[in-house]
Amino acid sequence: MSDVLINLAYVVAAVLFIFGLKMLGSPATARNGNLLSSVGMLIAVVVTLLAHSIVEFHFIVIAGLIGAVIGAFAARAVAMTAMPEMVALFNGSGGLASLLVGWAALYNEGTTTFIAFTIFLSILIGGITTTGSVVAWGKLSEVMPSRAIVFAAQRIVNGAFLAAIILAGVMFCMDPSTSSPEFIAVLVLSMILGVMVVIPIGGADMPVVISLLNSYSGLAACAAGFAIHNNILIVAGALVGAAGIILTNIMCKAMNRSLANVLFSGFGAVKTATKVEGEVKPITVDDAYLILEAASSVTFVPGYGMAVAQAQHVVRELGNLLEQNGAEVTYAIHPVAGRMPGHMNVLLAEANVPYDQLVEMDDINPRIDNIDVAVVIGANDVVNPAARNDENSPIYGMPIINVDKARTVFVLKRSMASGFSGVDNPLFFGENTRMLFGDAKESITGLVAQFKS
Repeated sequence: MSDVLINLAYVVAAVLFIFGLKMLGSPATARNGNLLSSVGMLIAVVVTLLAHSIVEFHFIVIAGLIGAVIGAFAARAVAMTAMPEMVALFNGSGGLASLLVGWAALYNEGTTTFIAFTIFLSILIGGITTTGSVVAWGKLSEVMPSRAIVFAAQRIVNGAFLAAIILAGVMFCMDPSTSSPEFIAVLVLSMILGVMVVIPIGGADMPVVISLLNSYSGLAACAAGFAIHNNILIVAGALVGAAGIILTNIMCKAMNRSLANVLFSGFGAVKTATKVEGEVKPITVDDAYLILEAASSVTFVPGYGMAVAQAQHVVRELGNLLEQNGAEVTYAIHPVAGRMPGHMNVLLAEANVPYDQLVEMDDINPRIDNIDVAVVIGANDVVNPAARNDENSPIYGMPIINVDKARTVFVLKRSMASGFSGVDNPLFFGENTRMLFGDAKESITGLVAQFKS
């Protein structure tokens, strides 16, 4: 293919990326946006393989087919509860791919100082993304402790690692070579730094970490694009990097914390929330049905527990029955509910919940006083009143959904265990709170059966 046709195809792919990204901003158009972006990436890959710079691409095609099979299997087989872990691994895979592309670019002839600098960036950011994503996966899957892991002089140690990487990078750019000690130092220290910057981040901050690592993977790809002179890789990487940073900023605002606070504070490592004590008021499915049957407005507040129980479909069914009974039904979504950005939106979209019933935190809070029943399904930190009232709590100052101000609150949980952040929740002991213990799916199924009978 001629350079003109190649660049024209790249422009088309870039336009599809931009429009696809725009459509991802709304739940109603997100699926089509994802499809549009995928078509753009397919065009970019095919055109790149047909370019004259690719002499033999048979192994690339074979690897692509293997990757497609693995991706299709993962998309179908991975449970919704494991989706955050899969996203973390995908981020790590993107970082590793960019690292390898940058490494391979070193074998090209005529490596200038600028190209060496872009190779350095792709290896630095790619290495941090790769190992950082593996640690994030370990925390999310609880293979390793989800709490913040901190030690004395941690920031000094991390700063020393970063300074050593920059020094080695400068020396590498002056004399780029795959066998130079500076290159090996950049490669190894970058991967170590990836571990060091993620271990002090606690479980409650995982949505921020996931979006930040996603941004890192885009920036690494952008740097790799400069290293191999590929325009579409530069554009795609820049889009992912910018989108990830914007999403990270949204997540931070939703938690009322700065990015620096998330990255360096060590969630839960300094503050300890006040111990909560009180009398729990359990309720049965039969009694819960009687209250819901008389309610004129019901708001469901989903959390990670709903994903664990795979209860989104029966929740949707219960919502339909409540509407048929004359109740106004809404679903209140906190930006950081679950363990990755948009986790609850994905679950509810899978259950075909109408998009106009999804209500953001800022919209539901002003009218929560008039809600007859708020049904909290596995959510904890995002409805914890300690964020408003307990200055000693690690989540103090984080905006929450004020379900405790509803007329009646049902909390569906297996036990009184705290949430992912490990912070006790005084909501469970509220005067207007009733605890419906047990598996959320079974409890909701029982309520559905009561309505149908």
